[in-house]
Amino acid sequence: MSPQRADAAARRALILDAADHVFGQHGVTAPLDLVVERAQVGRATLYRNFPDRTALIDALLQRAVQRIRRQVEQLGDRDDALFEVIEGMAQRIIDSPALADYWRAVDRDDPAMKAAREAVHSLLEPPIHRAIAAGLCRPDLASTDVSLISGMLGAALRGKTRDERADLARRALQLLRGGLQGPDCGER
Repeated sequence: MSPQRADAAARRALILDAADHVFGQHGVTAPLDLVVERAQVGRATLYRNFPDRTALIDALLQRAVQRIRRQVEQLGDRDDALFEVIEGMAQRIIDSPALADYWRAVDRDDPAMKAAREAVHSLLEPPIHRAIAAGLCRPDLASTDVSLISGMLGAALRGKTRDERADLARRALQLLRGGLQGPDCGER
């Protein structure tokens, strides 16, 4: 990568980090000037990278999918990878509540949202199959259930502070783990 391209990629990442922070504090409808201020870039730089709010949010969604992809790859063939990924999802809800809320609230038929959801479902197929085969997970779990799991974890969004969201996410994970394991898991 040329130095100029590396610099542009770094600026783009800086803008995404700033947007994640600003949206986490003020919601996805926060003024984009707050993102510009947080990223310490000019408005033209923001709009050159992201022509509008939708493009910025779509990029954040794509980045979330990439984080899940990296986590799945790093976990490799571990039988418990599914549970680690779910814990990662909970952490992202704690850290990026506005993006998580957007993920849940946007029309399911929105093309960017649909593509992101399908990508996550596809990424989680192998960990789900390994967890089922290892007896760690109920046999009827499907990758499409990930949307339900995400919705259940989304209850943590009710927390007004990061600590409250963390407590709610921790409890949701405890309850989910029991539900995911089902009544017959662990008896092998």
